[in-house]
Amino acid sequence: MAVASLTRFTVPVASDQSATSQGLLMPKLGYRFRVMFENFGVTTPRTELTKQVVDFTRPEVSFDDITIDVYNSRIRMAGKHTWSDITVNIRDDALGSVARLIGEQMQKQYDFYEQSSAASGIDYKFTTRCEMLDGGNGADAAKVLETWEIYGCFIQTVNYNQVQYSSSDPMQISLTLRFDNALQKIDEGFIGEGIERTTGTNTTG
Repeated sequence: MAVASLTRFTVPVASDQSATSQGLLMPKLGYRFRVMFENFGVTTPRTELTKQVVDFTRPEVSFDDITIDVYNSRIRMAGKHTWSDITVNIRDDALGSVARLIGEQMQKQYDFYEQSSAASGIDYKFTTRCEMLDGGNGADAAKVLETWEIYGCFIQTVNYNQVQYSSSDPMQISLTLRFDNALQKIDEGFIGEGIERTTGTNTTG
């Protein structure tokens, strides 16, 4: 009886008969994730970069607002979209593996010694992949619950942060990434894939 009561820890939904016995859905946990960088820097493998990630900001998108003035009112529509910058903090290891990879990527974007920039974006842009995991490890391989594939990335800012005698915290390198596009993938399918397009009428717009 006590176990049965746990199935009621959710909001009752009259239109969904399964909701009364379903219980609350398991949430994704913010600390179960990994971030991978493809075509980042020059040195391979790049797994040391993945293992040193401290935190990562998942993509955020916003749409411009279009206002169309009509007879007695206004119509609101969505305009072009803008992806917000992504921030990622990475531990700076004693061997310099992380700093070396970041330095290589910065050098791909702009050669500071020769004062020469890359000829085109394809020369330095990379792909970032953020995967939400189920907590598996070792013999129980981790299952990917969600993937954000972020395309056309480049480093906008690098902050090597402050050193101080009064702190015992490990050093971190903070990156701000700009990118061209991002796709969310769940259960081997991209969100929004295959949505049917229809043309509006004069009545509906």
